[in-house]
Amino acid sequence: MTNVNHHAASELLQKPITDVQQALAAEVSQGREIVDVALRWLAENGISFLINVLVALLLLTVGTVAIRSLTCATHKALVKSGRVNALLQNFLCSVVNKTAWVLLLMVVLQRLGVNIAPLIAGLGVTGFILGFAFQESLGNLAAGMMIAINQPFQVGDYVTVGTISGTVRELNMMAATLFTADNVKVVVPNKVIWGSPITNFTATDKRRLEIAVGIAYGADIAKAKRIALEVLRADPRVLADPAPIAEVIAMGNSSVNLVLRPWATPATYWDAFFALNHAVKEAFDRNGIEIPFPQMDVRVKNG
Repeated sequence: MTNVNHHAASELLQKPITDVQQALAAEVSQGREIVDVALRWLAENGISFLINVLVALLLLTVGTVAIRSLTCATHKALVKSGRVNALLQNFLCSVVNKTAWVLLLMVVLQRLGVNIAPLIAGLGVTGFILGFAFQESLGNLAAGMMIAINQPFQVGDYVTVGTISGTVRELNMMAATLFTADNVKVVVPNKVIWGSPITNFTATDKRRLEIAVGIAYGADIAKAKRIALEVLRADPRVLADPAPIAEVIAMGNSSVNLVLRPWATPATYWDAFFALNHAVKEAFDRNGIEIPFPQMDVRVKNG
């Protein structure tokens, strides 16, 4: 009985070992078959495959140099034309560069024996899905194209877009970066910019200032206008052409309102505005031109 139990236990121990040996033998046999297939494939196609790999590497090397040259040539041609701003130049150069790379990779893959027809079909479907998913980004890109073509402003201009005013510091195909007068950074999407009124304060080489000043009803209007014009013409920031003017614009409740309209460059606009307000006030004080306070006549009737 003891021998029978011992024999049964040996068989139970031997069976897993046998199964493992059989599994290992099957794996080794399968590995040998794979190696044999690979060796046969190399024997039959190894030389042609090696040639294709070398040609693909050569195509990549030559293509890289050609793409760089093409991109540089495109950039130089756009700069030389003088009709395309920096934003559109960078965008067109990027399109040329990426398109050339896609074509080069397709040629290389085809050379390596890869069927690119399913890849092209897959790219079409992927492009449709991505286009639907990134509608806002594509809207910003389209608006960026319109901004690049129409050039309502450039980097360095002071603009108002909707309710935001600031100096344009950066401009790309997706958004513009503005810095406000108190040095706050604001990034505005191109879709918002193109859909809003755009006011460019530095698009021209001169801007008109408008300074309002009231004089008393008893003051000499001709004298006040003459003194104001003298002050305007004496300031070196005021342009001679167009000539500054000083005229009566309205009869106020407490004063005769004058408007002074000198011209200055955008760079000196605010310096001239503040300085001229100060200078006109001092000139009127020196010459006895009264600038009245708001006043009201009150008449009391005896009952």
